[in-house]
Amino acid sequence: MIINTGQRTDIPAFYSKWFINRIREKYVMVRNPYYPSLVTKFKLTPDVVDIIGFCTKNPKPMFEYLDELKDFGQYWHVTITGFDKDLEPNVPPLDERIENFIYLSKRVGVDSIAWRYTPIIINNKYTVQYHIQTFEYIASRLYKHSHLVVFGFLDLYEKLKTNHSELVDCEDENKITISKAFLEIAKKYDMELRLCSKEKRLNQFGIDVNGCMRLEDYEQSIHTKLNVKQKMEARKSYCSCYLSNDIGSYNSCLHFCSYCYANGTKEEVLLNARKHDDNSPLLIGNLNENDTIREAKQESFLTKQITLF
Repeated sequence: MIINTGQRTDIPAFYSKWFINRIREKYVMVRNPYYPSLVTKFKLTPDVVDIIGFCTKNPKPMFEYLDELKDFGQYWHVTITGFDKDLEPNVPPLDERIENFIYLSKRVGVDSIAWRYTPIIINNKYTVQYHIQTFEYIASRLYKHSHLVVFGFLDLYEKLKTNHSELVDCEDENKITISKAFLEIAKKYDMELRLCSKEKRLNQFGIDVNGCMRLEDYEQSIHTKLNVKQKMEARKSYCSCYLSNDIGSYNSCLHFCSYCYANGTKEEVLLNARKHDDNSPLLIGNLNENDTIREAKQESFLTKQITLF
């Protein structure tokens, strides 16, 4: 099976110690975000967990534990944009993130890491030309260390409209201009480009719009076919990403990026951070006496067929 860690928070950046404790104790528990008293227990052992998927803006805190993850397949999505502290207040500086990406690629392998440039936000500071120049700068540094780059435009969720009314959708003309420019840059550096967005119509310009974290990427990362019996799509209407079995918690990411869909208010996040315990089986808080715990049905997806990608 595949365990995901990054759709609700950034575990490598802020909860690496907790995560490695879960690896050492060989299990993790996850609250259902919609039914909080329902808790699922997952085994974290290589006989049933084939790959761990990470999505992070700062993988560095996990570096000291990479040797303890060597028995698991890994697939990393690392987000590197060109925003300053006004939008990403707690994210490390750009060049530091680039160096961390290169280091991680050398440790896990070029097939096991992808670069994300998302979301694209346009305003007086972050202009169309700014994004194009920044994208090319990062691509020129990373192209030897990743085959894949994913970009995406801002999704204006309702909580963003409430908490950050200054954020606005990118105009269609700008989306087209950026997409075309990014595609040319990706071709220049021999990188595969995908769009993380519901903007299906951009495929008319040669943009791959069919999902950014696909089953085939997990297979590529371990060079083995996976016999997945049930596929879960992130957004069934337009996305074919495989994002099931996430062990994170909403309202717990301390990057405090203005565009974050997974956080509510800053106060909620800080409250949850205070509840975090590195020794708890749960990311936030501990078990309650009225919790219902169910064991996840887990099995390896590995086949005996080794493929040459």
